[in-house]
Amino acid sequence: MVLHSASAGSTTLLYKQATHFALAFGVMLIIAQIPPYLFRRYSPYLMLFGIFLLLLVLLFGSTSGGAQRWLDLGFVRFQPSELMKVIVPIAIASILSEKTLPPKPLPILISIVSIVVIVLLIAKQPDLGTSLLIGASGIYVLFFSGIRIQLIKYNNWLNFGLIGALISGGGYIAWNYLLMAYQKKRILTLIDPSSDPLGSGYHILQSKIAIGSGGLFGKGIEQGSQSQLNFLPEHTTDFIFAVIAEELGFIGVLLLFTIYGLIIYRCLIISFKSEDTFSKLLGASLTLIFFTYIFVNIGMVSGLLPVVGVPLPLISYGGSSLITLMASFGIIMSIRKHKTPSYLAKL
Repeated sequence: MVLHSASAGSTTLLYKQATHFALAFGVMLIIAQIPPYLFRRYSPYLMLFGIFLLLLVLLFGSTSGGAQRWLDLGFVRFQPSELMKVIVPIAIASILSEKTLPPKPLPILISIVSIVVIVLLIAKQPDLGTSLLIGASGIYVLFFSGIRIQLIKYNNWLNFGLIGALISGGGYIAWNYLLMAYQKKRILTLIDPSSDPLGSGYHILQSKIAIGSGGLFGKGIEQGSQSQLNFLPEHTTDFIFAVIAEELGFIGVLLLFTIYGLIIYRCLIISFKSEDTFSKLLGASLTLIFFTYIFVNIGMVSGLLPVVGVPLPLISYGGSSLITLMASFGIIMSIRKHKTPSYLAKL
């Protein structure tokens, strides 16, 4: 309904998205039939396969919009970094669940190195937003594994000074040597969108107008001025949340949050009730990734975070992100459906 309104009643767009959803739903059902221990067993091969695809992108990938992120096989064009959104949590969960928790230093080191390699390969495309989100997916597994962090004593100002120096130094290096010009511009635009209202700040300003004009009950389906008159850019993909806020208002946004909350709650319950450590880590991390994409998209559209190419899960138009998301749900369904073999349940 929202996509129909955002696209000004485009039946072509709806048919394409229906095809994407049918394909994604099929992928979810197929993956749900695969026992979780098979993901664990073949996780090293999945990781190597993912790294191989990322290297192919850097060497032979097709370019669009100044970014080299896709592999064109002739009959299909896809983005390998989307696969890593699922592969990285599987691989890190497999590494950390080999022994009892909390993990020992060696598995933690291997996990961190693996995450850094993937993040650097994707950032090289360049796709900083996706690389950071995929890096976060690996960090979530470390978090749920109970990794021990030495707490800082409040009376030890030297520790605070060292950490402050590290953060400041890292920020200086990132700003002067790692971030590209357009990435710096996005950060500056976040601080003051009005500095370039017709350029880099246009997206955020129009999005804020759409969100603020929705009021309590919204203007009604297909009645939003920002989307229907094309003031709001990318209104069928990254900025579709602004369409929801304008046309359905605060009540519509609350309904959307409620649906998302129920999905997250159900996925966490399934993860925590699973029988083995691998399934717990994998299910919980995939759930938190789902939450992160919601948080980042809404924060971006609301002007609280820099603009990055993160679609709103289950709502935005697009095929590859929807298939990846449904594949994650398929893994969680598999965790719920299959009993863990006794020799793995003890691990």
